[in-house]
Amino acid sequence: VQLQASGGGLVQAGGSLRVSCAASESIFSMNDMGWYRQAPGKQRELVADIMRGGSIKYADSVKGRFAVSGDYTQNTLYLQMNSLKPEDTAVYYCNARRGVLTYWGKGTQVTVSS
Repeated sequence: VQLQASGGGLVQAGGSLRVSCAASESIFSMNDMGWYRQAPGKQRELVADIMRGGSIKYADSVKGRFAVSGDYTQNTLYLQMNSLKPEDTAVYYCNARRGVLTYWGKGTQVTVSS
């Protein structure tokens, strides 16, 4: 499975951005998909995860500001990011799990200026 993230960029604090992750196979076949991020000098962390059944988990730091969704007709996962803060600056990675296998896409840079 290949995952291609896109949509990152530079935005001012308080602004919004939507990143996308296009999958080469049906995202419905995945056990779960999610977004992770990694800021310079920090470990990669979970941002949001959506299970096949529809349950969603968010990191406390993004609850109420970010929303993850999937378009099964386009095999694309989205992350809508609102009220962005400088501390949201990171490389955002798309992740998918199917069975015992985990797939990662190349990241997309999100930079929030103060």
